[in-house]
Amino acid sequence: MNKLDIILQDARETIKKCDFSWLEGKTVLVTGATGLLGTHFLATLALLKKQMKIDVFGICHSDPADYTNEIARLGGIYLVDQWHYHTDAVIHAAGFAQPAVFTANPAETIRLNTTWTQQLLEQLGPQGKFLFISSSEVYSGSYSMVQESDIGTTGPLHPRACYIEGKRCGETIVNAYRGMGLDAKSARLGLTYGPGVRKGDKRAMSTFIDQALKGKIRMEYPGLELRSYCYVQDALETLWNILLHGAYSVYNVGGPSAVSIASLAMSIGQIVGVETIFPKTNKEMAGADGVLMDSSRSEREFGKKDYVSLEDGLRNTIEWHRGL
Repeated sequence: MNKLDIILQDARETIKKCDFSWLEGKTVLVTGATGLLGTHFLATLALLKKQMKIDVFGICHSDPADYTNEIARLGGIYLVDQWHYHTDAVIHAAGFAQPAVFTANPAETIRLNTTWTQQLLEQLGPQGKFLFISSSEVYSGSYSMVQESDIGTTGPLHPRACYIEGKRCGETIVNAYRGMGLDAKSARLGLTYGPGVRKGDKRAMSTFIDQALKGKIRMEYPGLELRSYCYVQDALETLWNILLHGAYSVYNVGGPSAVSIASLAMSIGQIVGVETIFPKTNKEMAGADGVLMDSSRSEREFGKKDYVSLEDGLRNTIEWHRGL
């Protein structure tokens, strides 16, 4: 199975689980089209375009990967580097998701989540729908299961403040326009993984997989903090439902189980068949808080009960990395 087939397989499953009829005759804009989420949004739309009339544009601020170009060709999707027109639906998935990247580009990280969010909302038609991809990092500093009414305890001096505060402000902008009558919503996304990450991704899971495929996983930190991981197919199913049918202003989108970074590394090592080596230090990475999210709001509203297991999701993701 080639890289494109792996992504399209997940997209077909997503289409089975959501009513997409509102998109008929609409124009859809996806920002961050070259990222993990953007790739899967485009793949879903490429398949939907074979069933209904939709105009789709994807904004790319980095060169598209080969599979992104293939998806665009398959669905007649336009990949552009800017947008100045009214549209019916906006999925704002652009942003730096890798901590090493957003901490190195703090001003641009803030701009993508604030200034650009407001500009995109201004370009939304009066009957349009808007989805802002926020993050579980807004809960940073919390150490219990968090609901949408909760918020974290970190401030502007936190090592990841550009990302955390950018997402919080982005949500505030979305709520302001929602108060003006627009159908605008935010989704606080947990740690989402799966086929579609680009080569060179430096997040923990990608690093562990790349190390495993080279023969050994070497942990730099103990990795005891717990996090909720969500396979990309499950995330997309919920995100599409939020955009098209969601009644609330904000939703948690996370996985069903709590997994420590150490356990994640060990699971990857076991699947690939390599050793996982742990450090002697007990010191954890600065600013890397573990967050567990309560996703019961979206589960109740959209009736989601089944999730892809971590083992199955990891196997698909490892297969993707082999292809890279």
